[in-house]
Amino acid sequence: MGVSRVPGWIEDYAMIGDMQTAALVGRDGSVDWACLPDFDSSACFAAILGDDQNGSWTLRPADGEPRATRRRYRGDTLILESEWDTDTGSVRVIDFMPPRGGAPHIVRIVEGLRGSVRMETSMRIRFDYGHVVPWVHRTGAELVAVAGPDAIWLSTPIELQGHNFTHDATFDVTAGQRVPFVMTWHPSQVEESDHLDAEKALSRTERFWEKWVNQCTYEGPYREAVIRSLIVLKALTYRPTGGIVAAPTTSLPEEIGGVRNWDYRYCWLRDATITLEAMIRSGYKDEALAWREWLVRAVAGEPQLMQIMYGIRGERRLTEWEADWLPGYEGSRPVRVGNAAVGQYQLDVYGEVMDVLHLARRHNIRGGDYLWGLQRSLVNYLEWCWDEPDEGLWEVRGPRQHFVHSKVMAWVAADRAVRSIEEFGKEGPIERWRALRDTIHAEVCEYGYDPQRNTFTQYYGSKELDAALLLIPEVGFLPYDDPRVVGTIEAVRNDLMVDGFVLRYRTDLENSADQLPGDEGAFLACSFWMANALLSIGRQDEARELFERLLSLRNDVGLLAEEWDPRAGRQVGNFPQAFSHVPLVTTALNLATRQGGWRAE
Repeated sequence: MGVSRVPGWIEDYAMIGDMQTAALVGRDGSVDWACLPDFDSSACFAAILGDDQNGSWTLRPADGEPRATRRRYRGDTLILESEWDTDTGSVRVIDFMPPRGGAPHIVRIVEGLRGSVRMETSMRIRFDYGHVVPWVHRTGAELVAVAGPDAIWLSTPIELQGHNFTHDATFDVTAGQRVPFVMTWHPSQVEESDHLDAEKALSRTERFWEKWVNQCTYEGPYREAVIRSLIVLKALTYRPTGGIVAAPTTSLPEEIGGVRNWDYRYCWLRDATITLEAMIRSGYKDEALAWREWLVRAVAGEPQLMQIMYGIRGERRLTEWEADWLPGYEGSRPVRVGNAAVGQYQLDVYGEVMDVLHLARRHNIRGGDYLWGLQRSLVNYLEWCWDEPDEGLWEVRGPRQHFVHSKVMAWVAADRAVRSIEEFGKEGPIERWRALRDTIHAEVCEYGYDPQRNTFTQYYGSKELDAALLLIPEVGFLPYDDPRVVGTIEAVRNDLMVDGFVLRYRTDLENSADQLPGDEGAFLACSFWMANALLSIGRQDEARELFERLLSLRNDVGLLAEEWDPRAGRQVGNFPQAFSHVPLVTTALNLATRQGGWRAE
């Protein structure tokens, strides 16, 4: 012990969480990322963005291969089990975070399986994203680390010794023996820790996840992948508010060594509808209601001030700054906290909000009658701003453009307003809104479509493509059998697919819309969109082949990051990514519906 260790590949990690925050545990038994008490809190373990000196907690055999021989989640839960076979025996480490009642806990239980194994543990707590070394002392049998507003308490029968700002120990575990470690976060002024029984917490956590999974109504093909993705989605939900973070991490790079490193611990509106759809079609209406209610609270206020993303409680100020003391994941700097894209103008969010509220109304998600006033104000504002250029849904850092996807989503907003009057008897200026819908539609088809190539384009006058064009038929702008839609799917397939996966857009062109240096991997959500598009134009075999290729990219415990680097053959981007797992669910449901034998609610 004491030798600095660098983090593994992104797919080497598994997530544990309590629906208010999460931690990443490596295959080598190290907790390398944890923000406490909430998703958006500062990290106390940040080794994934540097090395052990930035905070980590290892627990593994002292001798032999550091990587676990095998690991898995226990059944349909978020309880991680990692096992090592050594020359002297076998051992299992059980990692989980109990659904929170009070303080957040990370629980680790060492279980002897065979023979006798010498274990080692080393805890380096570094508050404020690996920056602050705490003062550590003992209070009774517990170890307490304190700095500023934060305190971590460690309860275990193993006595850890402190040296070089680290606390570690070695101990033996024999077959049938179980050794618990319970780490608890408290505000630093708290004088006594919650006393958690590790074994009772384990039983309670297992029952929670089993009960939750039993609500799932999906029984079709790929059920294991669907269930795991739904568990990820539930784990990324901030339980007190219903908001869903894009990922529990910041600054895991889209290109190893590059600068495309963003903070994803916030809630985006761009995937609101597909998230609600996945929940409803899988039988989780309570979660769908909570997500809708978070969205409504977050966007409340003047329509012109609506943002593309919000904090987990609906916060609007997400100021971006750089943690310059962190070297970044495999040297990928800068490490960013906060997200400056919050200030961007993205026209698509108006369509996204209108669409998700319309979908909720269609599925009788309760308590939404009062929302029509909000929807009217959004469309009234859209009437005079829809024809302005914007930054588009990908948060490009280049100049504003008339992005085709943004205009299509403006059409969605007008269309859902009209349909709310027609289908649900809402009151509003229907003729005016029909005219708005028709005007937007005509403009997009004239200026956003290239008749020579038979494809829609990224923005008006552009020769470039964008994977978001695959959503044109999905939102109902044109039917899937329209020749322009089929041509667009073919064009995206030919131009943006690299090694069988779909890029968002080309970043290797001089006039690329995002104006950022470097490159990025294939965007997994876009690849799922392509699978769904192929399915919808009758190319079912190709759709299934692509879908199964995407499933093969999941790590050994079923998790996906934001992107896939086909050149390096590894996952990149923040992890695990809701925007990858949600379209996995919807595409699986669509495949099952198309081949028969299962129907959504």
